[in-house]
Amino acid sequence: MEKKRKLVLFISTSLDGYIATKDESLDWLFQVEGEGDNGYSEFYETVDTILFGKRTYDWVLKQGIEKLPYENKACYVFTRSPLEDQEDVKFVNEDAVHFTNKLKNQEGRNIWLVGGGELLHSFIKNQLVDEFIIKVAPILLGTGIPLFREGDYQLNLSLKGVRNFNQFVELHYEVKK
Repeated sequence: MEKKRKLVLFISTSLDGYIATKDESLDWLFQVEGEGDNGYSEFYETVDTILFGKRTYDWVLKQGIEKLPYENKACYVFTRSPLEDQEDVKFVNEDAVHFTNKLKNQEGRNIWLVGGGELLHSFIKNQLVDEFIIKVAPILLGTGIPLFREGDYQLNLSLKGVRNFNQFVELHYEVKK
């Protein structure tokens, strides 16, 4: 039987559960002492496809980069607006759940859900996320953009592992199916 691809959320959060400040800043994240790249390279090698919501994609571009930093990976951005594909990204203007299920059934490596919150919420509600790899930073923001939105869902998880990257703690969970 062919192994189904996994959809993995790989993300950092504050101890109180925020992925960014209200003004979408990640400056707080770079003030925390990590170790190397905090496991990013190791994770990156396990994926060949990257998914974004349009707001997250726009945020990445606002960081002053000329080209997406995801070479040799298929990048898809979900948007409600019809946009023309670019060299390094394809814009998806169809149901995200249906599209992602098609991707998961294709041959390949894992799929990385980069963000954002609306897309994650939809994927959680539709039980599309297979694993959560969450880096917890020792900082309390008090307010900001939450990692998980309130909603009518429940996922039961199983802990796969815990690792330290200096001040960061990585929690790796698998969704119980």
